Amino acid sequence: MSVPPLVPGPRDAITDVRGVRVGHWTSRRAATGCTVILCETCEAAAVDVRGGAPATHETDALAAGNLVRRCHAVVFAGGSAFGLAATAGVARWLAARGTGVETRSGPVPVVAGAALLDLGVGRNAFPGPDEGERAAARASGGAVARGSVGAGAGATVAKLPGAERALKGGLGTASLAGPRGLVVGALAAVNAIGAVLDPDTGALLAGPRGDRPGEMRTPEAAAVARAECGEGADELRAGTTLVCVAANAAIGHEGVQRLAVQAHDGLARAIVPAHALGDGDVAFALTTGELPVGDRDLTLLGLMAARAVGRAIADGVERAEGLAGIPSAREWRERGR
Repeated sequence: MSVPPLVPGPRDAITDVRGVRVGHWTSRRAATGCTVILCETCEAAAVDVRGGAPATHETDALAAGNLVRRCHAVVFAGGSAFGLAATAGVARWLAARGTGVETRSGPVPVVAGAALLDLGVGRNAFPGPDEGERAAARASGGAVARGSVGAGAGATVAKLPGAERALKGGLGTASLAGPRGLVVGALAAVNAIGAVLDPDTGALLAGPRGDRPGEMRTPEAAAVARAECGEGADELRAGTTLVCVAANAAIGHEGVQRLAVQAHDGLARAIVPAHALGDGDVAFALTTGELPVGDRDLTLLGLMAARAVGRAIADGVERAEGLAGIPSAREWRERGR
């Protein structure tokens, strides 16, 4: 019996999941920004925090055993903890449109978020409530802008041996369509200290810059260089990859929580090293409940989530453009030709 392959969705983006919209606010001058994932029809949401230094907002609302366990939007922001202020603007925008948990005083939107540290790449600036509101207002269910936009504007990668060796990170997305109409999409803001690998082949896409144009160090060589240099650990605190997975399946909160956990499998395939003590790696998972599924589908959904995340991470790095004096991996490879 032939088994149909998993294939990218029509847009190869998280917006292939019906009901999911994405919008950005970007400042190229300041090399920072924010990205909003709207999902007003979300039936269940979960989060899994693996990094040792996360900057997060409203993640406890999604925890098992708590009342809400769903959200209306997820925000990824630059600016470290300062950038979490962007979530207030998204909540304001949603409330003005009557979206949120009903209370006697009106709807209260649940807006989860996480931030990455891009301070020092451009100006020490960060998105606030107004910028979050603008990103929400721009959100659409169509094609998603990728690369050095939104939360990926100031993102960098491959900085384990030092920031002077970094390459440009970025914002990426991908999707997979499976049997019986299953769709899983992922969006990633890639700001890792580690190198970025092709999740399917293991090929090095973005490693720390070597001494010659086009040369990249392997993750192992970078780790040894860091251990031997005996200098400060600032770069070790400047790495975070933020991931959001969305699925159209109708599954309970335990299943959604497992999707968030398995999203990190894709992160670890594409980034080496990942989940370090000083980074803030976080994965969110959302479901729209559109397609009834059985327990047997949970394994397939987890596999789809992990693969979509890996592809989204690679997409963000491959589509990035050099900014603030930091070349993209594509640009650096071309200098060596």
